[in-house]
Amino acid sequence: MSDRSDAVTAWEALYRAQVAVLRQLRAEFPDGGTSLTEYDVLFNLSRQPGHALRIRDLNRHLLLTQPSVSRLLDRLAAKGLVVKSGDPDDARGTVVTLTQAGLAEFRRVGTRHSHSIAARMKALSPDELRRLAELADKLRGGAAPS
Repeated sequence: MSDRSDAVTAWEALYRAQVAVLRQLRAEFPDGGTSLTEYDVLFNLSRQPGHALRIRDLNRHLLLTQPSVSRLLDRLAAKGLVVKSGDPDDARGTVVTLTQAGLAEFRRVGTRHSHSIAARMKALSPDELRRLAELADKLRGGAAPS
């Protein structure tokens, strides 16, 4: 096989695995008013210093268009899970901060969601899980800039 053919075959396998696992996780996602997409925002904010991030930087972590992120953040703010405020370093920017209620919701949903993830990943050994994480990080780090 050529390098290009190998790359396409590997990409197809990775993509189809991601789609299959994500479909399972969506089907098993805990009910309770927080969607998987909303949870993704809470997850990303929970990993940041001060649980806050500029919207422009948050966009880089999400698979949504900027207008979709804005609407999603408005919904989360209406639920009291995040607060939007002006960026003190740049008047044009907006910072999104996870509230205590948002952190509690992240933990509530995340606990159940992590059990579902662990069940899906049991198909791999501990060594394979570590290797998969290394390969995914390497692939993400070596991705061509968009």
